Amino acid sequence: MPRKESITIEQILETAFAMTREEGFASVTARKVAAKAGCSTQPIFRVYKNMEELWDAVYEKATVFFQDYYSLYPRMSPVPFVNLGMAYIAFAREEGHLFELLFLSKKDNGKSMYDLLNGDAGNVLYEINRARAEGCKRPEEVFMRMWIFIHGSACMTLTGDYDLSNVETLAVLKQVYGQFAR
Repeated sequence: MPRKESITIEQILETAFAMTREEGFASVTARKVAAKAGCSTQPIFRVYKNMEELWDAVYEKATVFFQDYYSLYPRMSPVPFVNLGMAYIAFAREEGHLFELLFLSKKDNGKSMYDLLNGDAGNVLYEINRARAEGCKRPEEVFMRMWIFIHGSACMTLTGDYDLSNVETLAVLKQVYGQFAR
C-alpha cells in the first residue's frame, strides 16, 4: 500500500510564498522551503520539476496578490492616477519583498512592469481614460511622468527615504498630476 502524501503542492507554494513575503525571494531554496514546511526536499521535487518551476509559481502568486491588494485598496481621490499611486506606494511600504520581486527584479515571467500594474482589470487604461475624460490632452504622457514620480516614491520606501504620510502623499500626487496635466 503506498504511503499517504503528507504535504501538498498548495502547502509547498504557500510556504515558499510566505518565505518570500517575510525574507525575500532569494530565501526560497529547496532546503529552506523543506525545513519550513516540515518535510524533506523530496515532496518539493515530486510536485515541481525543479526550483525554477516553484519560483515561477511564487511569482504568479505574488502577481495575483498584488492585483488583489490593488483592487481592495481604498480609493481616496477622484484625480486620475492618484489612487494608483497611493496603492503602489503602500504596497511597497507594506509588502517590500513582494514589491522587490515584482517591480525591481529581473524575474518577470514574461510580464512587463506595465502589464503587472495594468493587470487583468486594465488599471492603467482606466486611469488614462479618466484623465482624457477630464480634458487632459496627453494622458499617456501624463501617466509616464506620474509613473516616474510614483515608482521613485515607492522605491524610496524600501530604503527608508520616503517619510511622507498618506495624507501628504495624497496631496503631493494631486499636485503633481495638476502640474503634469496642464
